[in-house]
Amino acid sequence: MGRLVMACLDWKIHTRVLVFLVIFSAVPLICGLTDPRDIYAMNQLYASLGFPLLPGWILGGDPCGPPSWQGVECVNSNITGITINQANLEGVLGEDLGSFASIIKIDFSNNRIGGSIPSFLPITLRGLFLSDNRFTGHIPDTLSSLSQLTDLSLNDNQLTGPIPDAFELLTSLINMDLSGNNLTSGLPPSMGNLTALTTLHLQNNQLTGVLDILEDLPLIDLYCSLIFENKRNIENNLFSGPIPDKLLNIPSFRRTGNPFNTTILPSPPSLPHLLSPSEAPSPQSIPGVHVYGPSAPLFPDSRNKEKKSTTNKITWIAVAGLLVVIVLLLVLCLSMFRCCKKRRLSEKTTPKRYDMGTLNPFYQEEKASKKMVLEPAVGGSQTKAAFLKHGKDHSIDMTGLGATDLPPSPLPFPLLPAERIVADPTFTPLTTRGNASKMVESGKFFTIASLQEYTNSFSQENLIGRGTLGTVYRAHLPDGKVLAVKKLDKAASGHLSDREFLDLVSNISKLQHANIVELVGYCLEHGQRLLVYSYCRNGTLDEALNLGDEINKKLSWNTRMRLALQAAKALEYLHEVCQPPIVHRNFKCANMLLEDDLTLRVSDCGLAPLLSPNSMTQLQGSGYGAPELELGCYSCQSDVYSFGVVMLRLLTGQKSYDRFRPRGEQYLARLALSKLHDIDALSRMVDPSLNGAYPSKSLSRVADIISLCIQPEPEFRPPMSEIVQKLLHMIQRDR
Repeated sequence: MGRLVMACLDWKIHTRVLVFLVIFSAVPLICGLTDPRDIYAMNQLYASLGFPLLPGWILGGDPCGPPSWQGVECVNSNITGITINQANLEGVLGEDLGSFASIIKIDFSNNRIGGSIPSFLPITLRGLFLSDNRFTGHIPDTLSSLSQLTDLSLNDNQLTGPIPDAFELLTSLINMDLSGNNLTSGLPPSMGNLTALTTLHLQNNQLTGVLDILEDLPLIDLYCSLIFENKRNIENNLFSGPIPDKLLNIPSFRRTGNPFNTTILPSPPSLPHLLSPSEAPSPQSIPGVHVYGPSAPLFPDSRNKEKKSTTNKITWIAVAGLLVVIVLLLVLCLSMFRCCKKRRLSEKTTPKRYDMGTLNPFYQEEKASKKMVLEPAVGGSQTKAAFLKHGKDHSIDMTGLGATDLPPSPLPFPLLPAERIVADPTFTPLTTRGNASKMVESGKFFTIASLQEYTNSFSQENLIGRGTLGTVYRAHLPDGKVLAVKKLDKAASGHLSDREFLDLVSNISKLQHANIVELVGYCLEHGQRLLVYSYCRNGTLDEALNLGDEINKKLSWNTRMRLALQAAKALEYLHEVCQPPIVHRNFKCANMLLEDDLTLRVSDCGLAPLLSPNSMTQLQGSGYGAPELELGCYSCQSDVYSFGVVMLRLLTGQKSYDRFRPRGEQYLARLALSKLHDIDALSRMVDPSLNGAYPSKSLSRVADIISLCIQPEPEFRPPMSEIVQKLLHMIQRDR
């Protein structure tokens, strides 16, 4: 009896333990903890998009747990959909997009995402919507693996090349829109396998060939018109040939803008009716039939003529095709010869070491014998950055997953929940995807996680402003120090490789001058490029001149002349101390920062390789650009012209360009050029906030310096060392 009681008790205990284990094992599922593969893919996507300010999105967070991530749909622990439309998203879609475990829908329509469409896509996708973005390159042929795909929208991008022959297994595809791109060549043969396709949009491309591939598809909506808004590349790039009669039965078939042959493509000839022996006529009763023996077939002469005609056509087509192949081979050989010749020339003329000036084609020779480049070697010292060796890999614990479920590559650093991120500004970068990172002299490496913590996820309250190259945020370090983080736009730094970017950072870190903003460190992770600078609390000189605040009241005559001298010394350092010389290329009041004691520091020094070709036009439009910029020329003398405009602003308090002024007075330099030698007219231009508190003799000396700087001919502008001496001499006289 006792044993029976004990057995019952053991059974109850075991039952409770079993129930507890079942409930406990279900907790992660109930709580909605996201699949580690989806966490990895989501964080990689977040980084490649440039860390957009979306509600709930945070690096290392749980996409399927609270708080909810905008546009992210989950079922239990898996992400099943991402839908973010018209959110001004930028950046690119990384190759890790294919790491999602169970995602069904990806919709990033109506944004500004660029780069190429990833070749590694989730095989579980049913809907891929990337329309109205800035995607470039080819449509990936790996679409062939998306056998469950039902909707594909890649319209209104900048895709090029032929449509890939990748539709053999896409028998579930219902809707496809490839319109509004620059696609070329004919339709691929595998498109004939799209047995479920009902809607096809191909308009506004450069497609060629015939449409017979589409003849047997169940289309109810077909747009194939090729009308170009820019009216170019139309000839020999349109659909041609006869229109299959089945396509003409589609009510919404749009075909305008194509040189179609109006002849309807004839249906395939039907098989001849086989006659029974009793029905068969005698060979002699059929005119034009020649009997060659008892078993000779009955074919009319006309059929023989058609066969000969067809054979001749095939022969001529083969000859034409052979000639086309020969011409293409000759063109290819010629282009390869030219390419090799250019490569040999470039190898002879290009220096072995990395040269910052070669990154941008708009640096012109200051003299015939002196080519200006941008690699600073202060004091003549040349230091090479050492490559970083591989460290210990950091990755998510994937021991609970099968070998086939692992992501394609380890994470560069552990993805932790936001509250567990440990920031370490001295952390040394690990190698990412096989590209060795380089250590940068005099610059600390900041992780994205640490910068995200210091800037409160790049929040709006820490936004300082947006410049030509990117957005600047205020960063509060744990020790109380404040830094400025410049998050470079993809358009600015995307053309540089990681090694080139690190060389650029290394060169900037060598710039050591009291009137140049100090580069504290940098960040290079997940394709993001950020520069970390010292922080100047009093904003820019542009703000101080434009806003009637307390700082503006402190800008006395002597203070303004001191600021002009400091700006001149910064340019003198870049032009004449650094060897080779450094051209700023964006010298203006908005790039001059003020410390607490109103010490001036010039920012963006050494970043000229990041400026786009349009930057010269923008600088001219802002009123700081020299006349020679219209010819695509920029030199040290162009910086001197910009300095003259800065001095004009200090003198007058006016904007360099003011569109609200009369047409002939909008550009300050043009307005002042005729008044600099008229003391009465010049006096009327002096900033009224000075209340006449300035030495009259200094006014004429300032006018002389400005007139020298803004001369239309660059060769007549003085070097910055001469301007520094003139300013020093004037300031000493005023004491």
